[in-house]
Order: sequence, then structure tokens, then C-alpha cells
Amino acid sequence: MPFPDFIIAFPGIDMPFPEDVVTTAVVKSEAGLVAFFTFHKDMELPMHAHGAQWGTVVEGEIEFTIGGSTKIYRPGDSYSIPSGVEHGATIKAGTRVIDVFEEVDRYALKG
Repeated sequence: MPFPDFIIAFPGIDMPFPEDVVTTAVVKSEAGLVAFFTFHKDMELPMHAHGAQWGTVVEGEIEFTIGGSTKIYRPGDSYSIPSGVEHGATIKAGTRVIDVFEEVDRYALKG
């Protein structure tokens, strides 16, 4: 099931991936950023690090490597990435996740 229309209508974020690969909708506050990601194609997310991140898989599958440990996450599974810990992922087409970032400015809003 896709995210509801009112969530899809939230602003998107500027990402280094084309919209035919991943689309976004975000809620931004002074305390952090909540992002709704829909992956339309298989995708490799290179290893990187930033502030703390927490997320949950709504649909699909992600193979996440977090701090050198690799695990597969499926619907209902959540992950927590501490600030500064290197992580990367292989994400299957059709995957939807909700990620919460402690960094308010992790991504710039589109437009």
C-alpha cells in the first residue's frame, strides 16, 4: 500500500538519486526531519555517516550494513544508527521506509 495522498503531498527533498529511483516526502521541524521514502528501483546506498538516524521498514526489504554488521530488514523491522556510524544499504524496488534524522538540515527541501 502506498503512503496516503496527504503524506505524498508533503515537500520532497533534494537527493543525489533520480525520482524514478526514489521519491520522498518530509516533515521538518526545529528538532529533526522525518522522511518517507519510496524506492521504485533496486538501489545501492554507498557507505556514509552523519548524525543519528532511526527508521522502520513499511514494505519491502533493505540489507543494511551498520557499523560493520550486516542485517536484512523487512516490514515491521526498525533500525537505529548512532551519530557518526558508517552505514550503507542495498534496497529492493518497492521498498517504503520512514526515517527520522536528528539533523534538521540533513537534506534540503525541494523548491
